[in-house]
Amino acid sequence: MVDSAYDFEKPIAEIEQLLAVLKRTDRRAEAVASGIDLDEKINLLEVELHRAMEQVYSNLTAWQKTQIARHKDRPYTLDYIRLIFDDFFELAGDRLASNDEAVVGGLARLNGEPVVIIGQQKGRDLRERQRRNFGSARAEGFRKALRLARLAEKFHRPLISFIDTAGAAADLHAEEMGVSEAIAHNLREFAMLRTPMISIVIGEGGSGGALGMAVSDRLLMLEHSIFSVISPEGCASILWRDKSRAADAAGALQLTAQGAQSFGIVDEVITEPLGGAHRDPAQSANAVKQAFMRHLSILDKATADELVKSRYARIRQIGKWSENEE
Repeated sequence: MVDSAYDFEKPIAEIEQLLAVLKRTDRRAEAVASGIDLDEKINLLEVELHRAMEQVYSNLTAWQKTQIARHKDRPYTLDYIRLIFDDFFELAGDRLASNDEAVVGGLARLNGEPVVIIGQQKGRDLRERQRRNFGSARAEGFRKALRLARLAEKFHRPLISFIDTAGAAADLHAEEMGVSEAIAHNLREFAMLRTPMISIVIGEGGSGGALGMAVSDRLLMLEHSIFSVISPEGCASILWRDKSRAADAAGALQLTAQGAQSFGIVDEVITEPLGGAHRDPAQSANAVKQAFMRHLSILDKATADELVKSRYARIRQIGKWSENEE
């Protein structure tokens, strides 16, 4: 059973709590002594639970998807690295100022093949969240990501980028170190890298913090992740001067994976386990791994010139629209 954090999950949580009680050893012993068949009751409740989960998670609003993308138990970058890759060796520092722990990266093997990984890491407990600045990278983090991306290009290794941030850091230190310039620099440099690149949004893909590491040949999103130029709360504050209207803003922003795919921003939406990736991280990681291998098998056949050319064309077509004239 996963702790429920949101109102729309309460009907599911109630069934899960009842199941947990029925499955307790002492309860089963009492039932056996009383001649009660608990197995039948448990089976019926499990069927009811599955039905309730299908009903809830197949009709989520944009705001509810945003909540799931932010779930405290959702797998983070380091979780996926542990579940998908072998021989991960972390590399630190931007070789200019310091090591930003909001960004992690290094060398690894995917199904035996060498790759370079970068990603944003939020942190589980309060101490780690503070250390990693809640996954919001400063200039040093983006420069670390670019350093590792150039390493991938130098040794002809695919680059895999995990996106999970509410946005880039916007504090005084970040501004003093040039976070805006670092993001802009990454946008240009990533677009010209002569190696295969895959990015995946595993939770939040917020604003420039996401874009600074998301320029790639393939952009993937998990089913309940989000990708937006601004957070729903920030959008509501600007439009209506009322953060409580975040749900309205989420619907207007089209920030879901399905919305991004309909606009041609995302190349594939990866199905999550029923109830979200946090309910079965191993299953979610396996789906992500299969997607990586599938896309890399195609990208590996292209020359460096073909990769840069097709990447440019892919980026240029985002936002393209047509108007019917009668």
